[in-house]
Amino acid sequence: MTAPLIAVLDYGIGNLRSAEKALQKVGGDARLTRDASLVADADAVVLPGVGAFGACMDALRGAGLENVVHDAVASGRPFLGICVGMQMLFDDSEENPEARGLGVIPGSVRWIPPGVKRPQMQWNRLRISRPDPLFAGSELADVGGGPWVYFVHSLHGVPRDANDVVATCEYGSTLNAVFRRGNVSATQFHPEKSGTVGLALLRNFVSGVSR
Repeated sequence: MTAPLIAVLDYGIGNLRSAEKALQKVGGDARLTRDASLVADADAVVLPGVGAFGACMDALRGAGLENVVHDAVASGRPFLGICVGMQMLFDDSEENPEARGLGVIPGSVRWIPPGVKRPQMQWNRLRISRPDPLFAGSELADVGGGPWVYFVHSLHGVPRDANDVVATCEYGSTLNAVFRRGNVSATQFHPEKSGTVGLALLRNFVSGVSR
C-alpha cells in the first residue's frame, strides 16, 4: 500500500523537520515543502510552528503559503496544526494583537492566566472532552485521567464555539489543548516530542488519510 503524501508546510521558522520525521516514522510520505503544487497534490497537510504568533504569520505570508493553507482547508483534506501552527489557525492572539491569524478556527489565542509559570514547559495530562479519531486506540484512551503529552507554550486557543475543543489540560486553570473543526484538527502540545503517545496520535492522523 502506498504511503499517503503529507505536505508539511515550510515557512522557515522553528524545527519544522522534527514534525516531518515523526510523520515519516509512523508511515506517512511526509515532505517539508513550500511548493504550492505539491501541497495541492498532497493527501493531507500539516502546519507546525514554534515561536511568536506574529513572526510566524509574517513568515507564512512571506513564503506565499497563506492562500495555500486556505485552499487545503477548503478542499476537505485532513489538516493538522501543531503548537504555534495551531495558534495560527485562530483569528488573532494576545501575544501580538496587531497580527491577523488565518481565521480557520473562529476565536482568539489568549495568555495562560497569571499564577503559574509561563511558559508551561512540561509533561501534562490531557482530559479528553469528546471522542475524536486522533485519540483512537488503547495508547490514547482516557484511562486514569488521560494520556501524558509534552507542552511548551504561554498561550492557548479559546474558540468562539466550545464544541471545537476536543481536549483540555490543567495548569493553574483549565487550558484548551486539542481542537477539531471539520477536517481541521490542532494540538497545542507537540506530538513529535510526546513519546509513544504522540506517535500514536500522529499514526492515527496518517491512518485517517485516504488515497
